[in-house]
Amino acid sequence: MAAQADTIEVPTDAELLQAQADLWRHSLYYLSSMGLRCAVQLGIPTTIHRLGGFASLPDLMAELSLPSVKMPFLSRLMRVLVASGVFAADKDSESGGELYRLTPLSRILVDGVDADEHHSQKYFVLGVTSPHCAEAALGLADWFKKDLEPPVPSPFEDLHGAPIFDERTPLMDEEFDAVANQGLAAHDNLGIATILRECGDIFKGLESLTDCCGGDGTTARALVKAYPHIKCTVLDLPKVIDKAPTDGVVYYVAGDLFHTVPSSQAVMLKLVLHFWSDEDCVKILTQCKKAIPPRDEGGKVIIIDIVIGPSLGPIMFEAQLLMDMLMMVNTRGAQRSENDWRKLFVEAGFKDYKIVKKLGARCVIEVYP
Repeated sequence: MAAQADTIEVPTDAELLQAQADLWRHSLYYLSSMGLRCAVQLGIPTTIHRLGGFASLPDLMAELSLPSVKMPFLSRLMRVLVASGVFAADKDSESGGELYRLTPLSRILVDGVDADEHHSQKYFVLGVTSPHCAEAALGLADWFKKDLEPPVPSPFEDLHGAPIFDERTPLMDEEFDAVANQGLAAHDNLGIATILRECGDIFKGLESLTDCCGGDGTTARALVKAYPHIKCTVLDLPKVIDKAPTDGVVYYVAGDLFHTVPSSQAVMLKLVLHFWSDEDCVKILTQCKKAIPPRDEGGKVIIIDIVIGPSLGPIMFEAQLLMDMLMMVNTRGAQRSENDWRKLFVEAGFKDYKIVKKLGARCVIEVYP
């Protein structure tokens, strides 16, 4: 074996050149993330939107009040963001320069727009690219070498001394905590209208539903608007419920889903379980099972989460795997394959489940007692 370790297969010239380019891409992907963060911090997506959907480089320089000496550098930033699909660019027939426009990706980064189906992902970007999260990822190798007692803390928790989305997080950095929570809310609410359009049948016939970790009730209110006959209850921590609107459309209950879930015909867990370990997920699902009636009375748990698998193609699969890395670095949770989900359902005492539909990188799952 030692003799084999001293030799290595030499790639062909073409393979070597491709390997070098791949090495650059993988080593420097963080610059694409930081470029996106920069664009969000500067407000470039919102600025292009306010300029009517198109903007030249001089337009952006003027609207953003940037020093003129920075124009060549902004051009280079925009070039890489166009190449990565954040923005699109056309040639301006008059000036011959680039005319930048929004893509679907940059549209969901536009801030300050009041629309039912628009949930700006500005704070999601700022949260996941923050120094706190980046530092946790930079410490991965050291974290792997540590012989930690279970339950094993995430690299984030191990480094900063508190889990993300914890009551101790504001003591670590109040501004980061606010950004992270705003990013979480925006991320969770994105796409609920699509779910109602594409999977509306799962809500038909329901009389009541509890939205666990439903935050300020944005998702629940959208559900009631589409299905007024459903009595919707939002369960969340007291610190969240204290800030929730009291409009009478949705009922709010302050509590902990590890201890009790309000009784209802269906319980919804939308992007909740990926934050938790397998053991904790079983505890949560067990409480959900206690809260619902038998299957023949319409009892079910609705889960909206990622189901890892390559069937949707390499881009979606990569997005799912990167989201799993995000969970590994910053939480004790994970993104799961269908087999992983099945094991959790069985252990929590459920009899059956059905993947209703795949929507982008996420799936809608019904789980039956």
